[in-house]
Amino acid sequence: MSGNLFGKKDRNGVRVVLTGQVGVEKKPFLEKVRSIAAERGHDLTLCNVGEMMYREAPDVVSGRILDLPRTRLNSLRRAVFKDVLNTAEKADNVIVNTHATFRWKHGLFEAFDFDHMKAFDADLYITLVDNVDSIHQRLLRDHDVPHSLKDIMVWREEEILATEILAHALGGHGCYYVLARGEDAATAGSLVSLMFESDKKKIYPSFPMSHVMDMPDVLAEIDAFRLALAENFICFDPGDLDEKRLLFEAGEATKKGEDQITLDVNGEPLTFDVREVTSVARDIDGQIYARDFKLIDQSDMIVSYVPELPGGIPGLSSGVERELQHAFEGTKEVYVIWRPAKEPSPFITETATRVFKSVEELFKHFQAKKYLGDYQLSLPATGGAPRERGRFG
Repeated sequence: MSGNLFGKKDRNGVRVVLTGQVGVEKKPFLEKVRSIAAERGHDLTLCNVGEMMYREAPDVVSGRILDLPRTRLNSLRRAVFKDVLNTAEKADNVIVNTHATFRWKHGLFEAFDFDHMKAFDADLYITLVDNVDSIHQRLLRDHDVPHSLKDIMVWREEEILATEILAHALGGHGCYYVLARGEDAATAGSLVSLMFESDKKKIYPSFPMSHVMDMPDVLAEIDAFRLALAENFICFDPGDLDEKRLLFEAGEATKKGEDQITLDVNGEPLTFDVREVTSVARDIDGQIYARDFKLIDQSDMIVSYVPELPGGIPGLSSGVERELQHAFEGTKEVYVIWRPAKEPSPFITETATRVFKSVEELFKHFQAKKYLGDYQLSLPATGGAPRERGRFG
């Protein structure tokens, strides 16, 4: 039997196709992936298709390759992907960094060749995504690409859809994932785990977000909960994309009669037009709704943390309730950590596989189910979520 975790009998190793829109900065992310993989004892070969195309065509000015006639662009891509296939024959573990689509002066067109993708025979297809404000900042800094916030959101959806269709056509269901940049190390570690630790459980952490933004103690509890899960499992965390911040700041500016907002984005101040932000509000909300459900669908289970708010009120948002229902209807394992003294309603208990009083109780249950090994949790005096103390066993 081959050493491949995904059951391929004709070769060893793992092959991955990773896509993402312009401005998501896949290459430095993948260098982090390679570094983490090496720490865990795995060699990775990266094939950056765009970089390889520029090397193949030294006459093309940097940033202008999409201005080539489609016939030359296609032949150039095909020549480069033949090199990728040759590399894949010699290396065990290969990640191809490419795009699924381009929207340029030629209109919308594919950025891959189906026959070559079939020959590559990837085990995993991944789309890397990031906040619209982060993409906007990088496009302004590094690329001469005219765009609006709406454009960025459309390009992201096109990249996700095209990659998912490709994955389902060639690999079947269950081989496609959306990963949010978030903290690079955590997301990169998740990709390494997807590649080499297929028995590791995949979790969607669910928790209230917008209506606890001004409650630092509650936010600290939630962050500790997220950290505990992330250090032991593959987590598809909705908090890794925080586009609601744009809408909140634009709403506050509108109340004050201001036309612009300035936010810190990737360590730099960036100014946005309030009218442009509010014009994509429905798109942001719609994509959050669809994307979070997709993250649940690609998980094995959902774990929801419901804190107790001032006055003994359960910190249960409508979004969390809808996520729990979606996971239940998708026959996922549904776990709830219920911190309030007030008992949960039947709408929680009837959809939950189990309800726990603390993170410690949940982890003991996971240990009994062989989802994780020995561990030690250091809990605050209140008995809430765990303090950060490095990687659990």
